[in-house]
Amino acid sequence: MTQKKLNVKKGDTVIITSGKDKGKKGKIMTALPEEGRVIVEGVNVVKKHTKPTQKVMQGGIVSKEAPVSCSNVMLVCNRCGKPSRIGKKVLEDGQRVRVCKKCDEVVDK
Repeated sequence: MTQKKLNVKKGDTVIITSGKDKGKKGKIMTALPEEGRVIVEGVNVVKKHTKPTQKVMQGGIVSKEAPVSCSNVMLVCNRCGKPSRIGKKVLEDGQRVRVCKKCDEVVDK
C-alpha cells in the first residue's frame, strides 16, 4: 500500500467537514499517514471497555479519540480564522512552506 501524503500535521488546528462531529474544531494529536487518518482532540470520541491489568488496576469503560479520515478535516488558517485549502510555495531561501489559499498567509511556523 502506498503512503498517502497528508496536508495537515501534528499540532495544526482543523475543522471536521463531515460525519457525526461536523463543524467541531480541534488540534491534531497524531497523524497516521500510512493509513490516511488523523486523531483530533475531542473529536470522534468512542468508549472502550478495558480489563484490569498490572499497569491499570481499575478496569471499566474508557473514552478515547478514534482516528478520522484526513479527507474529512480542513485546516483552519491562523490569520483569517477560516477553514481553507492548502497550497505549497517555495520561498526565496529555497524553503517549501504551506500557504492558506484564502489569505495567502504562510501556515508553517
